[in-house]
Amino acid sequence: MDPALGVEEVAPIALLMDELRSEDVQLRLNAIHRVSTIALALGPDRAREELIPFLQDSVDDEDEVLLALADELGKNFEEYIGGNDHAHVLLGPLENLSAVEETLVRDKAAESITKIAAVLSPQQIEQYYIPLLNRLSHGEWFTSRTSSAALYAPVYAKVSPAVQDELRKGFAALGADDTPMVRRAAAKWLGAFAKNLSKQHVLSDGLTIYRRLQSDDQDSVRLLTVEDLVAIAQQLSPAEVKEQLLKQIRQSVTDKSWRVRYMAANNFNALSEAVGVELVREELVNHYVQLLKDNEAEVRTAAAGQIPGFSKLLEPEVVIARIVPYVRELCQDSSQHVRAALANQITGLAPLLGHAPTIEHLLQLFLHLLKDEFPEVRLNIISKLEQVNEVIGIQLLADNLLPAIVELAEDKSWRVRQAIIEYIPLLATQLGRVFFDEQLANLCMSWLGDTVYSIREAATINLKKLTEVFSVEWARTQIVPKVVNMGSHPNYLYRMTTVQAIGTIAPSLDIDIIRNEIIDALLHLATDPIPNIRFNVAKSLEIVATTYGKTPEGKELAQSKIVPALEELKADQDADVRYFATIASQRTLATIEG
Repeated sequence: MDPALGVEEVAPIALLMDELRSEDVQLRLNAIHRVSTIALALGPDRAREELIPFLQDSVDDEDEVLLALADELGKNFEEYIGGNDHAHVLLGPLENLSAVEETLVRDKAAESITKIAAVLSPQQIEQYYIPLLNRLSHGEWFTSRTSSAALYAPVYAKVSPAVQDELRKGFAALGADDTPMVRRAAAKWLGAFAKNLSKQHVLSDGLTIYRRLQSDDQDSVRLLTVEDLVAIAQQLSPAEVKEQLLKQIRQSVTDKSWRVRYMAANNFNALSEAVGVELVREELVNHYVQLLKDNEAEVRTAAAGQIPGFSKLLEPEVVIARIVPYVRELCQDSSQHVRAALANQITGLAPLLGHAPTIEHLLQLFLHLLKDEFPEVRLNIISKLEQVNEVIGIQLLADNLLPAIVELAEDKSWRVRQAIIEYIPLLATQLGRVFFDEQLANLCMSWLGDTVYSIREAATINLKKLTEVFSVEWARTQIVPKVVNMGSHPNYLYRMTTVQAIGTIAPSLDIDIIRNEIIDALLHLATDPIPNIRFNVAKSLEIVATTYGKTPEGKELAQSKIVPALEELKADQDADVRYFATIASQRTLATIEG
């Protein structure tokens, strides 16, 4: 008996070892994904003494397997080895993984070490984590030094002042490393590290590291310092920012590399909020304008995306005088991506400027963008018109922009037509029933016959939403007759749309309309020669029955008309029709009998 128990105890670790030595990568990968189960089977002591050392020696493998291992060890794995008191044991294998060549594996290992750091006590950190950090930071290969940059911030606040001094010196050394990849990692993680520093140490150490990286000869390093600039500015007062960082701000937004200027443009709002309103108005307006005029389309695109956020820090008069002229130029920009980014943001200026300035300065720009040749530009402006409506009112919006919207409703790009359809219920709510019936009702019905299925589907959902906006009675007179008439169209697509439209709008109607005006048309289509139409009839009958079958009138309708029709469809010659009719029949009977 005892020998058998011994074999049983050894089995999990032996099995893992065998699978990890397998030539099949998938088998090794599966073994790693089960490592927590194996640790549980071994128990905390054996997991620490046998499993972890084994994993520590298992770093000579495919990157995919190592990535999975780095991930698994960060998923609260300390629970399997005896809890937080033993969490430091996991640092061994993760240290090895932090030095491998593949970036994804190193990043995942650093992420897992960070998670483990959160559960370590100050004593564990100083005894185990700090030595690990020192070994990685002084590693012979750049890979380990690169990984170490991410590991300073998580523990800085947990260690003694003396150790903090060493950590600041260690991070400064990474920022001055000979290898660009290490300096890039330092630039990437400086912001997170600086957030843990006291203001005194930000000024004495953080700024020194930042300035060195910000003047690096590699643009791949400099572009990462833009986010560091924001993080450091957030730690300082506006006066300190002006004194300590103004030169670096100017250098970043006028950098000779477009990639750095792109990052500056992309983070401009965050930077502006960090430096304070005074410096924004004195200095940053000019730099922002330069970014809007930049030679590179990517920089102009990023700057255009910041327009409303930056403008809210300025007086409306300044926006009109300094920002709007360049917005006008961007409307004519040669790059469609710049115009698309502008269209996505320009409506955000309307609430900032107010009623009269929006009409005077922006309305024509909206109209111009609505007529842009590039579909995404038109799409972006349409989806944001609600902001404009809140400022100038629906009447002005309708008078000026409705003709363009109607034109777009027939656009050759189906995505533009779909965007218009999705906007219609909102427009209907604001325009009112009379205006809608005059201007847009026929348009909504025409979409039901569109050649693109997604448009027909969106059109039926649109009718359901309009019914909820304007009432069931409106649907009875405006929608139902037109939908029912399409059921006798010679083109099967129109007949199919009738069936699908009925299935979609039926829950928003009432039993009276269903019984008197819809059910007979639906039953007529149950004998259609096209099988697809017949099985969709079965689906729509199911929707009607399950929606209304619990009311006395609905139950009577289901028993007298729906159930017999589904019984006939259950005997249909087409297998799909029989399948859907059977399901519909079961659910219908369950509803009316339940």
